[in-house]
Amino acid sequence: MTNGAGAGEGSEEGPDGGLGEGLDGGLGEWSHEGPDDDARAWRARLGWAFGLVAEDPADRAAALARLIEVKGEVRAARGWDPAAYEEAQRGSLPEALWCHYGTDIATWPGLPYALLFLEWEARHPREWTEHCKEWATKKGLIRDLAAAGHGEAVRARLTDLVVTVVQRAYRCKDREYVRVARAVDSPELRRRLRIAASSDDPWARCHAGYVLWILDRPGTPNSRRVWRTWLAEEFGAGAAVPVRPPRAP
Repeated sequence: MTNGAGAGEGSEEGPDGGLGEGLDGGLGEWSHEGPDDDARAWRARLGWAFGLVAEDPADRAAALARLIEVKGEVRAARGWDPAAYEEAQRGSLPEALWCHYGTDIATWPGLPYALLFLEWEARHPREWTEHCKEWATKKGLIRDLAAAGHGEAVRARLTDLVVTVVQRAYRCKDREYVRVARAVDSPELRRRLRIAASSDDPWARCHAGYVLWILDRPGTPNSRRVWRTWLAEEFGAGAAVPVRPPRAP
């Protein structure tokens, strides 16, 4: 994926944060997953968060109000009550996603909330940036979700994310979605990417075209050099395009 020059809000590169390939590399200040940390427990703590991607603006507003409230609780507990601080984090985004889930993200009870966090950023980037901007978490989740073994429902949501992201101006860490595209590659994904690549939108044409090209080359790295090579082949040397190359991984 590309890194957009003049892409507007959210286009800057955020901190990489030492994430490595997973979420265990310093994302959060705590990690907890006990016997009660199942899907029901997550729902009780974070069920309100699904309102962040609701179609009804009133539902989104209510969820945003709740997020502001719980973030206030996190700030209030920080530094004086470690137990209350940890508990407050478990009910807030993105802090609740800063926990260990073992080696299989597909069975992690927090998976729906990881998808929600990324879907919120994709659908409502201004709200996400104002209330929950965390580029390192975005990058880590995308990398960890770019894995085999997901069920059809999750693969469909990841496909939707890729298609949504390629049709907008570049935002920080969007290039990581190339990993997801490779993980969920399918005739349906390629069909939708071809539609985007043939649209009138220059971002969609460029991003979707590049993803399609790199899907045909599974051994090719998603690097700045590869991006420039593709641009030169697709548009010709010196061609004016609405993007600049991604930073090297």
